[in-house]
Order: sequence, then structure tokens, then C-alpha cells
Amino acid sequence: MVGGQGAERGGAERRLQELGIELPAAPTPFGTYLETLQTGNLLFFSGMLPVVDHKPKYIGRLGKELDAEAGRDAVRTAALSVLAAAKKHLGSLDRVRRVVRLGVFMATSGDFFDQPRVADAVSDLFRDVFGVEATGVRLVIGVASLPLGMPVELEVIFEVTE
Repeated sequence: MVGGQGAERGGAERRLQELGIELPAAPTPFGTYLETLQTGNLLFFSGMLPVVDHKPKYIGRLGKELDAEAGRDAVRTAALSVLAAAKKHLGSLDRVRRVVRLGVFMATSGDFFDQPRVADAVSDLFRDVFGVEATGVRLVIGVASLPLGMPVELEVIFEVTE
């Protein structure tokens, strides 16, 4: 089917298996907020950070303490947390119809300009899991710092089925 009908194709859960991707445990908040919130058919995520077992996987800024490859791994780590949180909230990733918006925030030094290539790591993962027809819009921004000194933070909105 076309038009981002991932759920009807049964695609996301099957593709995760085919890709050999094992999701981590769903993340838990670092403060007083929810990790996910659904209103209607939109699922919003709190800023997702590159954490493993509730600890930062990376600390530092891209272009200073970390290079682009570390940034790509950091956004992929954060994206796996998005998928884990979505699965916990929805019960199955097959309920994700499409990525509506992906915001990739990166703490960078002033002369780091490889933000699009870093962000592609999460865009590529979501494309591989949900299908090219479920690709959404993307915003990539370099900032001075992010929570807990981590190099990246993701803002994600999914459209989901009932």
C-alpha cells in the first residue's frame, strides 16, 4: 500500500527483525515530565537523549570533544529510545503510520558544519523501519549546549493508527 500505511503492511515490527535491531528498554524521565503523550492520532515524544541504562552514552560537543561519527551513533542511540518509547506506548510499532516531524538538535562547536550527515543517521533508521513513504519533515539545529552535557537531542512526532 502507499501513503504511509506501514501498519497495514505489518512492516515496522518485521523490518526491525530483518534489520537485526533489538530495542533497548523504554527510557525513563530525568525530571517531572512524560516521555510520550498522545493526542488524537499524534504521538509526541519528550526530547530523546543518547542514553543507555539511564546514563549518558556521550558527553560533549560535536566538533570539539566528539566527531561526526560519534554524533551519528549518538542520534541513532536516541532514535532507538524513541522506538522503544513508541512501542511501550502503542504496544506495536506497526501502529506508526508516519514520522510527521523530526527535530535534531546538536551541541556543536562554532566550526562544525556536518549537522545534516549526523542527522541522516536517525532519518535513515526511521526510513528503514517505517518505509520511505513514511518519511516526515526534518529540522536540524546546532546549539551551544543540551541537557546533562549530551551532544544531541531528538524531537519527534509520529502519526499513529487507532
